[in-house]
Amino acid sequence: MGKKIGIIGGSGLYALEGISTLEWCDVKTPFGEPSDAIGIARLGAAELFFLPRHGRGHRHNPSDINYRANIAALKILGVTDVISVSAVGSLRSDRAPGSFVFVDQFIDRTINRANTFFISGCVAHVSMAEPTCTELSRFLFEQAKALGLEAYLGGTYLAMEGPQFSSLAESKLYQSWGCDVIGMTNMPEAKLAREAELAYASMACITDYDCWHQDHGHVNVETVLKILTTNIKNSQKLLTYSLPLWADYDYKDAQGCYRSLDNAIITAPQARDLQLVECLRPIAGRIL
Repeated sequence: MGKKIGIIGGSGLYALEGISTLEWCDVKTPFGEPSDAIGIARLGAAELFFLPRHGRGHRHNPSDINYRANIAALKILGVTDVISVSAVGSLRSDRAPGSFVFVDQFIDRTINRANTFFISGCVAHVSMAEPTCTELSRFLFEQAKALGLEAYLGGTYLAMEGPQFSSLAESKLYQSWGCDVIGMTNMPEAKLAREAELAYASMACITDYDCWHQDHGHVNVETVLKILTTNIKNSQKLLTYSLPLWADYDYKDAQGCYRSLDNAIITAPQARDLQLVECLRPIAGRIL
């Protein structure tokens, strides 16, 4: 199966050096409108699909993003692998602003977001024990190190609701839980990608120390924007280098990311809501 690579992130990510003409495609989904049109381009052998998570111009609040429509739109376009690029705060003194963490675990503290495609009428339970694609994450980490970027393989991402930043008490609590970074957008994105049978990697770009670090000021938009420019340039550098290589990479999928719905749907065929089943066909048509 040929790879089609989705990149979810900020609006600057699609300005990669060497990409072919970027064409924007509006995608309709059974779950509503995605954050924006999807930019389609090529970079060497890589077929790319860029989705500005907050919309171009950063229009959407993290809690108001239609995560279901975003993942569904990529799936409808035939995307197989997703690289999620997001700004995060560091909860560790040894993981500094400007570095990358390729996340392998999440703690989901979001409460206001639709977090599954499989509502009552067609119920499915997918495993989230390993919520990111270990093979894709390791590949990206190795390319980051090859480019001399400061990067870490593995880490726990605390997903908070937002749009406000953490209180000091919350920040210290999440540290006590062993979390490495904190952000507002990777949940339910990772859960929905798993339900859609997409290989999903989280590239967390550290912009600040949240508010716990006594030697640094509390996080604010000015602080974030200063380091964000550098992070975008490094993210572009990494993606430009990595994506053509991944397009030719012999992906084993030993983790079963492309088959995560095997044996997951438990609602009996005769008990399924037929209207919901039709909505689910772009997501689960392989087994419905």
